[in-house]
Amino acid sequence: MTEILFYHLTESKLEDALPALLEKSVERGWKVVLQTSAEARRDLLDAHLWTYREDSFLPHGTDEAPMPQEQPVLITASADERANSATVRFLVDGAEPPELSGYERVVFMFDGYDQIQLEGARAQWKRLKDGGHTLTYWQQSPEGRWVRKA
Repeated sequence: MTEILFYHLTESKLEDALPALLEKSVERGWKVVLQTSAEARRDLLDAHLWTYREDSFLPHGTDEAPMPQEQPVLITASADERANSATVRFLVDGAEPPELSGYERVVFMFDGYDQIQLEGARAQWKRLKDGGHTLTYWQQSPEGRWVRKA
């Protein structure tokens, strides 16, 4: 069964918290699809992941780049995209998820100060819980660490 996690951003922006989670996924040998809600946002996250830290390299590409199937982290705005055979899917910015059964892990990340994202995450939680999925909920502590709340 797919492991479904909700990450509630309360102390940092997505751009600050996301790279560390993606790095951990790649270190574990997982292939990831990062799904955004729009192509413009896809392109911004792509640029950010090249420059977020000088002493780090996170291999990634977009679904518009050559050979998307080779990317350890593939960034897309499409719910259908999975060219890299990912087993992990991150959904950000309120992106609408695809069918989740083909994934080992699905991570919903949402901004706790964005009412639309907050309501969307609550609706996803309810839908998935009602569907019989086991869910975990993580929230940032004041120090920015992830604390399991449910």
